[in-house]
Amino acid sequence: MARDTAVSDATKPPPPARAGHLLGETDGAEADAAEAGRPVNGTPPAIDATRLRVAIARLSRRLRHHELAGLTPTQLSALATVEQAGPLRLGDVAAAEGIAPSTLTRIVTALEECAYVKRCAVPGDARASTLAITPQGREVLERIRQESTAMLAESLTMLRPEQIDALGRALPALEQLAEVDPRETRPR
Repeated sequence: MARDTAVSDATKPPPPARAGHLLGETDGAEADAAEAGRPVNGTPPAIDATRLRVAIARLSRRLRHHELAGLTPTQLSALATVEQAGPLRLGDVAAAEGIAPSTLTRIVTALEECAYVKRCAVPGDARASTLAITPQGREVLERIRQESTAMLAESLTMLRPEQIDALGRALPALEQLAEVDPRETRPR
């Protein structure tokens, strides 16, 4: 029973942070401005990384909480990588996905069994093969994308117009966060 409580507590969002906690102690007017997301003394408000992480994780989980055509999230990611950059050598797919070659072998086998990818021999190298997406693979990815987009669009209808505007303004920053691993490169 205690384990269940610990697990559920881990998925709860943290309590809202006070402006003073995020920005240093402030007087009443500064705290009100910070709580409203307005700059304080010319400094943009701090972002509570924990709250952002929890919100993104929950939204991501909700977007994945539909029929994934019998695929795991890792298989789906590998399929999308092959669609975007393929045909690719198996080692290149493993590197792009950040997984071990032995793990990729299991993923590719599952994708081949679903007829979503096919292996193609590399001319002049009998040991090497590339992975290419099939028409069925493209079709399933498109269906999953449409379902996810429709689910997100429906969720957006619950927001107030100013919240939708704020999300629109935040999109470039969110896209940058999604594309850049800070451990690999630093923004300039």
